[in-house]
Amino acid sequence: MALTRRRTLLAGAALGGMALLTGCSEDSGPDRAEHSSSAERLRERSARDSSTLLARYDATLAAHPALESRLSPLRSEVARHAEAFSKEQATPSPGDGAVDGPARDAGVPASGPSPHSSRRPSDPRVPRDERTARAALADAERTLADVRTKALTAAPPELARLLASVAAAGAAHAYLLAEPAR
Repeated sequence: MALTRRRTLLAGAALGGMALLTGCSEDSGPDRAEHSSSAERLRERSARDSSTLLARYDATLAAHPALESRLSPLRSEVARHAEAFSKEQATPSPGDGAVDGPARDAGVPASGPSPHSSRRPSDPRVPRDERTARAALADAERTLADVRTKALTAAPPELARLLASVAAAGAAHAYLLAEPAR
């Protein structure tokens, strides 16, 4: 029964994301240029937000190694989100010979920095209780998904697609983190 509800939620999130994508792709006026200064600031903020969330995952994994099997797949996705926003910033304009979309560098691991790196002073505090730590991660994912969903209206089409996709993934992560351990 729980598996059915999870699939239903994830399917609903995907369909909702697709509806947002369709709505966002209609307006491609000159004020919504992909490489405008406001779009670049939104990309930079999104990359920074993903990197901050990645640091939360790393700190949680360092404090609660027993959660590794549960958190590692979600952490890897967050690392890919940070990479996608960062690569979007560095993507040259069309016509410069660049491949559309964020291409993967052969030497860059998809998961980013090691989750077991030593704690830096700027790392977030992690609750001592595993359940509370998961709940804190779920809250961070949910909050960031909400921020990204609100940013869709101001984003140019390609960035809006990326934001919608990452927001839907964040909502799914929040659900999975809040789910009781099996």
